[in-house]
Amino acid sequence: MAMSTAGSGPGAGPDAYVPDPRRWKALWVTLVAGFMSLLDVTIVAVALPTVQRDLHASAAQVQWVVSGYALTFALALVTAGRLGDALDRRRIFLLALGAFVLCSAACGAAPDVTLLVVARLAQGLAAGCMAPQNSALIQQMFRGAERGRAFGLFGAIVGISSAVGPITGGAILALASGPQGWRWIFYVNVPIGVVAVLLGRHLLPRVRRTGKGSVDVPGVLLLGAGVLAVMYPLVQADSGGIGRLWWLFPVGAAILAAFVWWQRRLLARDGQPLLDPRLFTTVRGYAIGAGVGTLYFIGFSGVWLVFALYYQHGLGFSPLRSGLAVTPFAVGSASAAVLAGRLVDRFGRRLTVWGLTAVLVGLGTTALLLRYAPVDSAPWIAAPALFVGGVGGGFVVSPNITMTLRDVPVRMAGAAGGALQTGQRLGAAVGTAALPGLFYLVLGRSDDYRSALFVALIAALAAMLSSLALAAFDALRDRRTRRRQQDTPDGTVEDPVHFWQS
Repeated sequence: MAMSTAGSGPGAGPDAYVPDPRRWKALWVTLVAGFMSLLDVTIVAVALPTVQRDLHASAAQVQWVVSGYALTFALALVTAGRLGDALDRRRIFLLALGAFVLCSAACGAAPDVTLLVVARLAQGLAAGCMAPQNSALIQQMFRGAERGRAFGLFGAIVGISSAVGPITGGAILALASGPQGWRWIFYVNVPIGVVAVLLGRHLLPRVRRTGKGSVDVPGVLLLGAGVLAVMYPLVQADSGGIGRLWWLFPVGAAILAAFVWWQRRLLARDGQPLLDPRLFTTVRGYAIGAGVGTLYFIGFSGVWLVFALYYQHGLGFSPLRSGLAVTPFAVGSASAAVLAGRLVDRFGRRLTVWGLTAVLVGLGTTALLLRYAPVDSAPWIAAPALFVGGVGGGFVVSPNITMTLRDVPVRMAGAAGGALQTGQRLGAAVGTAALPGLFYLVLGRSDDYRSALFVALIAALAAMLSSLALAAFDALRDRRTRRRQQDTPDGTVEDPVHFWQS
């Protein structure tokens, strides 16, 4: 299945590109939708105590309000991306956005915890169907330096949504006071989402189908079962899921190995795999970029829960004050991500290396200050270091997305973007399970919140250091490639994606 953007001539190839004059307005529709879906991963966490009290729920039940969303979100990504490639990204995006709005309203109106969990599972599924269309539509609508700037804005949304979730949730709870105030965390999505659907119908580019697409059903089942087996113990970590369900990890690994075997077999038979293995073996930078993103999100996602535990339980901060304490990171990340989108064509993978280095310096300094500076002043003394870490984070997410997806053909953009985000969601699940678990382990042995925070942050930095090693390797490889280009008489090297053009 191949498709061309609206405005392409009759004889245009499948990846022919004619700029849509409304592409920047359309981009903002996808960014708003993406922000809502990613924000809902973390925004609900600050309201869990209120939800549990109002709905008379157990701790295990209310934890599914967060973990269920993350689980179904991750399960849908690759399949939804492939459906967008094979069918119609615009239609799937709008249907998923509409479903997300309806599920948000259902979450807000839920009379008991069972219906709330069911609505959250459906909401996560809708978000997972919508997310890969975001990156695919950017690749469809933009080329060259414009694509870098568009991914810069998209990267800012990815980074900011995770960092400001606790702040936004705390602010909504402060404004919507009362026993039912938590419902507005969900209701706020409804008017924004309705406007986004209406604007999306008008602005998002239509595509014309130039062939028949197919979906690899066995691949869908194998990938879904593998991801479910790996993620289910992680999302149940707070209730001892890792200890009880550890055996699912090897089962999941075996199923995912079977998925890889099936994809290769299908490709050898000239079929259409759910996730083409050549993305990882032939497309320049894709495999390493996916690894960089996964390792980074292990540390990045878990950090915010650890900060919330320290500030709210250790120092007695309110949810809003706790969120404000980490605002410098969000501010630095937002400003740097937009700038990084303009610089990625010039500096390439080096931006990611510089960004990860700054994150390590900023969060490492923050860990030391919060461990050894006076307790009353440490959060404010650490603010500049958090800002430096945020600037570094802004130079990680958006350049990595751009560098990872830059050589992926547009007709495979949805599946590739879905796989990239699946790695990020798996990394986030590992981080949000492991880092708070380590925090509580140290706290139980020492009864010292500062030590618990320090050890958890060091563990997060270890994951980010691994990400830096991968990024540095890719930067050195790019440098060698540029030297070979200079040594080649015509200044070119073999096209790493030539096989897609046949």
